[in-house]
Amino acid sequence: MLVRLYNENPNPRDIRDVVEILRQGGVIIYPTDTVYGMGCDITNQKAVEKVARLKGIKVEKSNFSFICSDFSHLSDFTKPIPNHIFKLIRKNLPGPFTFILEANNNVPKYFKGKKKTVGIRIPDNNIIRAIVEELGNPIMSTSIHDEDEIIEYTTDPELIYEKYQDVADVVIDGGYGELVPSTIVDCSGNDIEIVREGKGILEY
Repeated sequence: MLVRLYNENPNPRDIRDVVEILRQGGVIIYPTDTVYGMGCDITNQKAVEKVARLKGIKVEKSNFSFICSDFSHLSDFTKPIPNHIFKLIRKNLPGPFTFILEANNNVPKYFKGKKKTVGIRIPDNNIIRAIVEELGNPIMSTSIHDEDEIIEYTTDPELIYEKYQDVADVVIDGGYGELVPSTIVDCSGNDIEIVREGKGILEY
């Protein structure tokens, strides 16, 4: 299914329909403020495993991040965040960043493996944030961007739909996507470390 949504004002009925599919274990492809992502409800293990299979990786070895709708989810899945880190996150989110933080016990076990961290995103995109808000918990996210692919296949929603219609339950057309992924910032240790330079320029 291909669903057209507008970032300025996503249709609430369409949002509810997408969330219903997520609750039933569906996989969706959606726009963010960077590249298009693929994801599912973090609480549905079968859906998480399906996405991992599609990416050709094991869940416990993956670097899937959680997309949150706002800051209220941060404390649900992370250990207490030091004040200076929290200020940094607040200054830069919503935005094109993934912040790696220490995970707490609410993060489903199948994600963690030996990792004790979780990547958190709050994209500057109303469509995906509205979906997460309606769902009531984060969705697991991975990029569909592949450097070896023809560029249009990861930026044009109709071509994305052509390619993924057999594996994703919904592809959301939120306009053209970008090619540059989020900037990954590791805040799980003593120092703040930029792991990957992406679209976001960190403001301190």
